Amino acid sequence: MCHTSVWVTNLLLLMQREEKQLEASLDALLSQVADLKNSLGSFIYKLENEYDRLTWPSVLDSFALLSGQLNTLNKVLKHEKTPLFRNQVIIPLVLSPDRDEDLMRQTEGRVPVFSHEVVPDHLRTKPDPEVEEQEKQLTTDAARIGADAAQKQIQSLNKMCSNLLEKISKEERESESGGLRTNKQTFNPADTNALVAAVAFGKGLSNWRPSGSSGPGQPGQPGAGTILTGASGLQQVQMAGAPSQQQPMLSGVQMAQASQPGKVAGIEMYLSLSRYVGRR
Repeated sequence: MCHTSVWVTNLLLLMQREEKQLEASLDALLSQVADLKNSLGSFIYKLENEYDRLTWPSVLDSFALLSGQLNTLNKVLKHEKTPLFRNQVIIPLVLSPDRDEDLMRQTEGRVPVFSHEVVPDHLRTKPDPEVEEQEKQLTTDAARIGADAAQKQIQSLNKMCSNLLEKISKEERESESGGLRTNKQTFNPADTNALVAAVAFGKGLSNWRPSGSSGPGQPGQPGAGTILTGASGLQQVQMAGAPSQQQPMLSGVQMAQASQPGKVAGIEMYLSLSRYVGRR
């Protein structure tokens, strides 16, 4: 008799401890599910109402948050102190076709009544018969494939994926290198502008003249090869003293007459610059 009472007492204590563990596990599970539900609701609201202002980093942050909460939920379910919920049996005590306000409040308006129509859906412990049949068919087909054949198929699939990734990476590299070749400059804009300014306007050239040479023009006579003020390019101007004929041109710039004193040095300087520009 004494042993029986001790056994009953231990059994009751064990049941109470299991009930407390079950309640604590359910509370932790409900808390994690509530956090996950709030995150899902917030993300769905953004997708439906803030899609025009939604950025990809924000979407990634939302997915990362959901993934972390799902991992936490799995850890709670796999914890050693969490009892196996599959061993718990839920039996409906009251079924009524009438509207239940408490049930509406607890389910946030999703289940207004707890009748014979909704019980099979909410208390189902197995998938639908059609889904269960499809799952069995897939399991049977997978069992027919041998280990060697399955390994060969896996290797073939991995090889196809690797080739596809390699082609995509190659296309990306070629596209990037093509863009770099297109945008790369083959000249120095500063040097080009300096050469054009030197040829067109004499910018940066020294005013050195040979000894005994005269100025570029006689008093009262305009200089040879005058550049029009405000011109944006090289202009061709007639020499003074020959209004009906134009002087010979070299690369669009008027050459000075060899017979005029003080022009030999300028011609040599221009020819040197023209050759340099031609090489560029």
